[in-house]
Amino acid sequence: MPDLHPTARETALIPPDVTLDMSDGASIPLRLYPASTPEPRGIILALHGYGDSRDAWEFAAPTFTSAGFMLAAPDIRGFGQAPNRGGWSSTARLVQDACEQVLWLHAQYPHVPIHVMGESMGGAIALLLATTDTPQINSTILLAPAALDIGQPWEILLGGMDVLAPHWKLDGSAVPGHRVASDNIQALRRMYFDPLTLHSSTIHPLYGLTLLMRSAYEAAPKVRTPLLIIFGGRDQFVLPPFTARLLRRLPTGTRTDELPGAHHLLSRDRRGAAQDTVSWLTEPDRLLPSGGDIAAAAWQATAQTGSFP
Repeated sequence: MPDLHPTARETALIPPDVTLDMSDGASIPLRLYPASTPEPRGIILALHGYGDSRDAWEFAAPTFTSAGFMLAAPDIRGFGQAPNRGGWSSTARLVQDACEQVLWLHAQYPHVPIHVMGESMGGAIALLLATTDTPQINSTILLAPAALDIGQPWEILLGGMDVLAPHWKLDGSAVPGHRVASDNIQALRRMYFDPLTLHSSTIHPLYGLTLLMRSAYEAAPKVRTPLLIIFGGRDQFVLPPFTARLLRRLPTGTRTDELPGAHHLLSRDRRGAAQDTVSWLTEPDRLLPSGGDIAAAAWQATAQTGSFP
């Protein structure tokens, strides 16, 4: 349990800069992290993970904005201040929302490249969006994407529970074992005390998440955009066997980047995910500053044996 004496900054509720109306009438809050340059060199639609919000990018944003990129970070439907907080819509609706947000950004900045970056659950949405016919997207960045098939009997079990007890509430204490999402304590405290963070879940959205994850995993070979995938060597949420399976399904030419000491929440990590992303966006043919290209090659060679560090 964190020290329950949060600062005003940790508990701050930062209002959205824009509210977008989706095609079904839902209103989605959007936080903008403006580029430090007079005109952005690129715009990144940044999609957060499960339970998180538009504030997920506070720690990474300065790296992007100082390099001339603007981040546009929505609350994904069901999270933050988006409609149906704590609920779930559908995989198709979440991908449609992201597509409409890309089109809105393109309408506002018709001559600026648009990239889509997603973390964990947001990575699954970004991956699925990258398989669609959306030419306004210049590239896709996946941070520890939750694109995996948990297999049976777990999906059947969750599906049955969704029918019998969809509103059964769970929190972190229901998950066995101790998992570390990040070792950036400052960022974790902000996430914990942020009023937009969702600290518990019911069965229904968790089952919806499993369907989203499987859809993204199955769609991986169909990605159409240039793609960078970054994963942490100490990710305890998307485990190495799942990452290895996903990498084998992604198209040839996908850029892979492993950060050996990094955990799951790469948006809050200090080990260079943001710096590597900026480098790939601006100089895609250069080695990544973290050395993650080399680390990823070694990791994938290890993954072929089925044993992981």
